[in-house]
Amino acid sequence: MKKFFLMLVRGYQKFISPLFPPSCRYYPTCSNYMLGALKKHGALKGTLMGTARILRCNPFVKGGYDPVPDYFTLKRNPHPDEKILN
Repeated sequence: MKKFFLMLVRGYQKFISPLFPPSCRYYPTCSNYMLGALKKHGALKGTLMGTARILRCNPFVKGGYDPVPDYFTLKRNPHPDEKILN
């Protein structure tokens, strides 16, 4: 199942993504985040994390660096500045 989702994302990156200008507000891009989440957390959790990330990627968010965390979460990783304040 995991391989199937990895192939879907890679197909999107190779054939669909080049047709549109870059618009992801995060680094790594949402598709690369999905690949990382699938590899690190498996098909179910990785798909949930990637979908949550895609839903967060919109004009109303700041964006920035948001790597795949080592633990399962649907929330964004806190910024380094936010970790110091909390």
